[in-house]
Amino acid sequence: MLRLVVADDHPIMRAALRAYVDSAPDMVCVGEAQNGLEVIERVREEMPDVVIMDLKMPEMGGVEATAEVMAIAPKTSVLAVTTFSSEGHALQALNAGAKGYIVKDATADQVLEAIRQVHGSSVPISPDVARRLEFNAVNEAEEFSVALAGSDYLPRVPPRETEVLTLLARGFSNREIATRMVLTEGAVKAHLGRLCARFGVRDRVQLLIRATQLGLIEPQLEDVAPEGDGR
Repeated sequence: MLRLVVADDHPIMRAALRAYVDSAPDMVCVGEAQNGLEVIERVREEMPDVVIMDLKMPEMGGVEATAEVMAIAPKTSVLAVTTFSSEGHALQALNAGAKGYIVKDATADQVLEAIRQVHGSSVPISPDVARRLEFNAVNEAEEFSVALAGSDYLPRVPPRETEVLTLLARGFSNREIATRMVLTEGAVKAHLGRLCARFGVRDRVQLLIRATQLGLIEPQLEDVAPEGDGR
């Protein structure tokens, strides 16, 4: 049973998040907080598995509170839930120690799945934020690596999959990767599927994030001729 603390300065949102948690058979809410200082108190008292953290709260914001939580309870996972959908806010939260970032328009099922993922090994990020982060991971590799540092899980990746991962980091589509490796697009997708399984992620965006986090790649865009999506 996952034990959670819900932190949000808006009582209606806090109640909604608590209702989501309490509706799940594998979770229970053990505390609530309306500001960052209260979050720290609840974490000291309960040592929860997960904190659902609003980023904009009075007295102490969610980013600062996340850093404090990581200092006093490093085994607690923080899921940032906010109205902000920019990559800047996401990177601030991740850099402070949050393990996932979703926006408040997420459905109950999406919130619950994100909670399970941050408690596991995945990095749940809302799709609109993920699209921005995919660009940032390529163009701000050093900042992104620092923001997502800290994992001690390093999967063993065969040479051909490493080549796929390297080309993905250079901004190539599946079609372009297939051309360079003399493979079919289906074979590239199969390689990507195996890579996602190895890294415990669900798609190419999270794969790029996790591989950057682990220092396995240094993303850098190359000049490529425009083409169809090919993904």
